[in-house]
Amino acid sequence: MEKLTLKDWFFAVSPWSYPVSASPAIIALLYTMWVHPESIDNWPLGVLAVAGAIIFHSGGNLISDYHDFRTGVDQAGNGAKDSLTSGRFTPKQILYFGWSFILLGALLGVVLAYQSGANLLWVGIFGGTGAVFYYMLKAKALGDLLIFLIFGPIIMTGVGFVMLGYYDWRLILVSLPVAFITVDVLHSNNTRDIQRDSEAGLITFAKILGIKSSIFYYCLLIFCVYASVIVMGALKILPLWTLITLITIPVALRNCRMIMQIKENDVTPINTLDISTAQLQLLFSISMLLALILTLVI
Repeated sequence: MEKLTLKDWFFAVSPWSYPVSASPAIIALLYTMWVHPESIDNWPLGVLAVAGAIIFHSGGNLISDYHDFRTGVDQAGNGAKDSLTSGRFTPKQILYFGWSFILLGALLGVVLAYQSGANLLWVGIFGGTGAVFYYMLKAKALGDLLIFLIFGPIIMTGVGFVMLGYYDWRLILVSLPVAFITVDVLHSNNTRDIQRDSEAGLITFAKILGIKSSIFYYCLLIFCVYASVIVMGALKILPLWTLITLITIPVALRNCRMIMQIKENDVTPINTLDISTAQLQLLFSISMLLALILTLVI
């Protein structure tokens, strides 16, 4: 076995997935500073909370990779990440690496709870448990729900609590568009992999829905992303600047057209839809962040 490099360890944590956890956390930080100007002095704690979200995400990625490899879901040649399938890492190395992130995140969570309040621990417990047991829940068609909760309300209310010392429940509403689009990243992947997941014994929400309903579900989530932004902008829950996010609609429509091309016996038109949806999530999040920055400085 070749000697592992720092680059190998870095890519083992799937750093390209970090926008999924970093985006809602940073959005929550900026939104809290807009709604509660008194929280601006606590921005260093908010930054640590963002780091905590990324750390738990890293641990969850690694532990999920370990179990997917051990159960045969990830195999060489089926498009799975190759840190284990290539033999570069041993399963124990990936598992221990994952647990080191979980423990580091837990330690950081205790420090933040000491600074902001013990009730933060509820968010940490839910988030940490979700990261560790995601591999189990996704096999029981609960992956969509868990991803929605963690990468939406859990991360965003947690960051808000760190900066305020209490929960601002408006952050649950603000988290909705980001959560919807993040779930769609997972759903596009699961729709493409319905056959492969079935052979591995996994029951995903896409498998339960079937192809036709999965197409509708994907497009419905896209609709909910932009409808929620418009409604919250009209109600002044979000600043009007956030309507900038509507410039990403053409990308969203392109993705919807892509998924509409699949058939029961041919899902090849969406071979790259998960990547395209992840790009949409990134563009949407960047435009949301830009809107909040403009709101703060203008």
